[in-house]
Amino acid sequence: MQPVDFTTLTAACHEIRDRWLPARLEQVYQRDRHTVQLALRTLSGRGWLTVSWHPQAARVCLESPPPRTPDTFTFSQQLRHQVGGLALVAIANPAPWERVLDLQFAQRPGDAPLAHLYVEIMGKRSNVILVNQEGLIVTAAYQVSPQQSSVRPVQTGQPYEAPPRLTDPMPNLEESPERWRERIALIPGPVGRNLLRAYQGLSSALVASMVHQAGLDPDQSTEALAPADWDRLFQQWLGWLKCLETGTFLPGWTATGYTVMGWQAIAPVDSVQHLLQRYYGDRLNQQVFQALRHQISQRLKVVLAKLGTKRQTFEDRLAQSDGADTFRAQADLLMAHLHEWTPGLKAIALADFETGEPVTIPLDPEKNAVQNAQALYKKHQKLRRARAAVEPLLAEVYAEIAYLEEVETAIAQIESYASAADLQALEEIREELIQQGYMADTEYRSRTDGGEGTDYHRYTTPSGCEVLVGRNNRQNDQLTFRVAGDYDLWFHTQEIPGSHVLLRLEPGTSPEEADLQFVADVAAYHSRARQSDQAPVVYTEPKNVYKPRGAKPGTVIYKRERILWGRSQIGATYERRSP
Repeated sequence: MQPVDFTTLTAACHEIRDRWLPARLEQVYQRDRHTVQLALRTLSGRGWLTVSWHPQAARVCLESPPPRTPDTFTFSQQLRHQVGGLALVAIANPAPWERVLDLQFAQRPGDAPLAHLYVEIMGKRSNVILVNQEGLIVTAAYQVSPQQSSVRPVQTGQPYEAPPRLTDPMPNLEESPERWRERIALIPGPVGRNLLRAYQGLSSALVASMVHQAGLDPDQSTEALAPADWDRLFQQWLGWLKCLETGTFLPGWTATGYTVMGWQAIAPVDSVQHLLQRYYGDRLNQQVFQALRHQISQRLKVVLAKLGTKRQTFEDRLAQSDGADTFRAQADLLMAHLHEWTPGLKAIALADFETGEPVTIPLDPEKNAVQNAQALYKKHQKLRRARAAVEPLLAEVYAEIAYLEEVETAIAQIESYASAADLQALEEIREELIQQGYMADTEYRSRTDGGEGTDYHRYTTPSGCEVLVGRNNRQNDQLTFRVAGDYDLWFHTQEIPGSHVLLRLEPGTSPEEADLQFVADVAAYHSRARQSDQAPVVYTEPKNVYKPRGAKPGTVIYKRERILWGRSQIGATYERRSP
């Protein structure tokens, strides 16, 4: 993940100062362990300033409003108590070329600051520290004890000390080309590495793009550079310094990340705020997505394995009960031939009533013939009672396995992260499994707003009709029982776990055969039969679809269905459209 360097931080702060200062601090909300958002109100509107000390994505930028879930973090409560209602009047740089910001809060613009919120963007050591007028630390995102750092402890009530300054030379527009070249080429080596080590305020991504912009290779040795190469590189150097001085930045996407200088940009972006929100939001969501998908998949694997063992046990007990009638027949046979029994027999061979074939009956030599027959009758009754008890339990296990296979199919449909809707679909699945008791409700905090899931997969049929596909059981239920209208058609793979699919139709219209086949292909693709060539798909009116009382999410029964054969591989080629 590309870290926020000094140049990016400067570009972000330049936009914030121009558009959002001064601003009244109306609300403080902490999204997670590493991110707090400040609601700022200006004469032109309201926005949310994100301040993050994430080890890989520390940043300061304007982002979307936070989710509507309760905020229980202590740090945000302390910020709310100390600076709530004050005005953010300035964002300063306490030390030149350092990635440290001083967000200054006062009663009103023009007054002396009452509090300073220092944002230190330093990778794994990033921190956010609130300091009062006297320079004492009021609270910090991370408390650092003297045992953890003897150089710079960070603790409540102690004086705030700025991070130790770097000793490398500072970039300067007044520096001559000869002196600049001398610093970089003092020790021969790759030009990119030497440039990065020669000055403060640089990052590896910035240096690499600067060198490439000059038409050079970062790994090229300084000894191999011609005077013209040095001149081109120095011009890029001057251009960078002038951008920092004037605040003229060109944010855009690159092949490997982003840039605020316009170097190697393949697509421009309207603002640095939008650039940072998209880049870090997607990267962090992707990390959460991968971890959450793995967590859910592993949990389903464990639960399904246990249910498989339970199913096998019940099936074995039923198989044993299948011999119940055999024990009764043996008891009847023994009772009919009591005269043939003699004391001490361990087994007796008697002719079967119907076939006349000899039947060997094991006996207990300690019991007489009647007692042995009674024991056989008891085994018969016990096995019959076992069947009556096990059959409903086995049915419950089968239903539970079918439900979890539906969830497993939904997980399989969300293979990789492409948008925030993918993460939301996973979080809805996790919340469902928590409600059903399959997962523990830990300290995990949803990154979504907790609203109803409406980010269905969407397609358009050849004749222009809309097709909606549920991404999980919550969306399936919502699609079938809330969204579906009287004129729509409901599709699902027959006896195969899969998504609920809805073909939206205008009143009085009938679908064409091509539309029905299109939706059947989509339903087959969004099912457990995705890898098959064909799968049976049923469709009916939504009024013919019911949810049994007490059924788990996504479970339905239907009637008056018709069947089509959906082509999964063809369904995979259909273009999905955005909401």
